[in-house]
Amino acid sequence: MNNVHEHNRRAWDSLVRNNHAFTEPVRAEQLREPLAATDSLGWLDGGVAGKHVLCLAAGGGKYSVLFAEAGAVVTVVDISPVTLALDRQVAAERGLVVRTIEASMDDLGVLAPASFDIVAQPVSTCYVPDVLAVYREVARVTAPGGLYISQHKQPASLQAEPRGSGGGYALLEPYYRTGPLPDVAGSRHREPGTLEFLHRWEQLIGGLCRAGFVIEDLTEPCHANEHSAPGEFGHRSRYVAPYVRIKARRLADGHGAVREAKIVTD
Repeated sequence: MNNVHEHNRRAWDSLVRNNHAFTEPVRAEQLREPLAATDSLGWLDGGVAGKHVLCLAAGGGKYSVLFAEAGAVVTVVDISPVTLALDRQVAAERGLVVRTIEASMDDLGVLAPASFDIVAQPVSTCYVPDVLAVYREVARVTAPGGLYISQHKQPASLQAEPRGSGGGYALLEPYYRTGPLPDVAGSRHREPGTLEFLHRWEQLIGGLCRAGFVIEDLTEPCHANEHSAPGEFGHRSRYVAPYVRIKARRLADGHGAVREAKIVTD
């Protein structure tokens, strides 16, 4: 495990122990309609019953449990053993079976090729330096025709100042940069103590296509709130959309070779 992985493993272990908001396990109301809670956009047409689902970098007792409740055969991979312990705990409380694996999202060698029908990844690619390595691993473990649904932090959100000044939020970080972003405190757009990396649009979108996926849909979840005070999450989100969510499909020709991927626009 490299230094970045080890640093972020310790950081997320600490966030779980300190009950950080992004480490909250599944809530009771979400379990009433587990598929709707995981698929508010209806991207998982036909449901997930009997399908093999990989919850990637998604430990914490939420996504794995929701997919298992919806009937999927679930594997959850995360770099933090403390978050994976929550998956096992909540699954056991619900009488569910989920497989947990401690690994980094950019090194899935423990998983067999083409072994998942769906890969679901919440916001997490920002914690590795190379998003293309993640895409290559996801492409390898996703079956032809399988779905990869992922959410990422938008580059501009990682560039912009956390609290704003004057009428908006200035871009303080360069777009073309290397290395982790500077530490930040008191920001709901960043997680304290973690090492985060800015990935450009050509990497987030172009890299996904070059890895062998076709993009079928893309949305920007709206967190804007016109009643929020300057500096608050909802106010900042009026100026800078924090996230992007992507639906992509793994393509292959009749001989099993990946066809050239493209962005679908119609």
